[in-house]
Amino acid sequence: MFFEDRVDAGRRLAERLRLLRGADIVVLGLPRGGVPVAFEVARRLQAPLDVIVVRKLGVPHQPELAFGAIGEDGVRVINDIVVERAELGAEEMARVEQHERAELDRRAARFRAGRPRTPLTGRTAVIVDDGVATGATARAACRVARAHGAARVVLAIPVAARDALHMLLKEADEVICLGQPMYFYAVGQWYHNFGQTSDEEVVELLHAAQTGARQPKPVTAEDPPPRDEDVRVRAGNVGLAGHLTIPERPIGVVVFVHGSGSSRHSPRNRYVAEVLQRAGLGTLLFDLLTTAEELDRANVFDIDLLAHRLVDVTLWLSRQEHVAGLPIGYFGASTGAAAALSAAADPRVRVGAVVSRGGRPDLAGSALTAVRAPTLLIVGGHDYRVIDLNRQAAKALSCETVLVEVPGATHLFEEPGTLRQAAELARDWFTTHLPTASAAESAGSA
Repeated sequence: MFFEDRVDAGRRLAERLRLLRGADIVVLGLPRGGVPVAFEVARRLQAPLDVIVVRKLGVPHQPELAFGAIGEDGVRVINDIVVERAELGAEEMARVEQHERAELDRRAARFRAGRPRTPLTGRTAVIVDDGVATGATARAACRVARAHGAARVVLAIPVAARDALHMLLKEADEVICLGQPMYFYAVGQWYHNFGQTSDEEVVELLHAAQTGARQPKPVTAEDPPPRDEDVRVRAGNVGLAGHLTIPERPIGVVVFVHGSGSSRHSPRNRYVAEVLQRAGLGTLLFDLLTTAEELDRANVFDIDLLAHRLVDVTLWLSRQEHVAGLPIGYFGASTGAAAALSAAADPRVRVGAVVSRGGRPDLAGSALTAVRAPTLLIVGGHDYRVIDLNRQAAKALSCETVLVEVPGATHLFEEPGTLRQAAELARDWFTTHLPTASAAESAGSA
């Protein structure tokens, strides 16, 4: 099942929900992409439209694992089992909540533009998104809606991954889903037009819903709106699944190169990406290999293949409207670090900075001597074998090179606080060197 765009998805979803027309319901869109879908549902069901603003509370050293969620008006949902197993203390939890609460309040104030939250007490909350990949946000939204007093929760989505949908059946009283494809890689693959929804569009849609106006045209601005969307990346004749995030006024873009056995869904890389995004850096996480290619284990360790794939993706990325002219950096993990350094040595691409986290830069071989981008090698203090390999690689690199050992960390940086340290080191390296690379390039072309 494919949808032309979010408007088409909303209209078709509303048809499945038509029996709710006339009931005491509130349609709640998940910002940002779920709001255009929810607008069509609310209009056809003649129901009020609002957003449900939620933030997951992630375990500090494993941020993809949520120990709870928060919503507006002080709503707080905690998973005691996760808290116990992760051995989280009150101070740790409070720090995470304080950060997420500030972001939640900012978004709620921006979207509602001074309007109060629509009360849910005793009503049916119809939560709408444009699709579900992992289900984490939708799960949090269901829990927050109940905490706000909703008597019944209905989750309505155009398309979802089957495993995520199975989990969500335990959270909502009813789940309406139009498509459950067997092979699900990203929400965007089921839309012909899956452009970014901006904050301004969300505000306009909520205003239009209150005034009874039709869906407004997308808001345009002098500066391009931020992007946060699934993309289909081109590498030669191969299409690869990816996720591109471009914040407002970006200072550069970092391409993530995952290690063997991983993918664009790597929770560690996604955590680092969020840290970089908050610093004004765009990120691209993508799968280096297709599903069929991964079946041949030799491909996973073929550094030349992966490096050529990365070069092609970099050339594709540099031609994208929101990225053109921005300096590009590489963040490589494990064997991905070798591919990143090999690609950085390729004269066809200009790479402003490279960071390796728990990497195997030694596998880049002779390409190390041709790398010109400033390179940061981050290794765990207890990852003894990899430390020695990084020290040898650092001697072979002829560019600006820094080797940092994170105390107490092993290869995967699973120890509390170690991944955060690595992410902050990467953030500081990229924010220091990418703007410098951009300025040098501009001076060279003048």
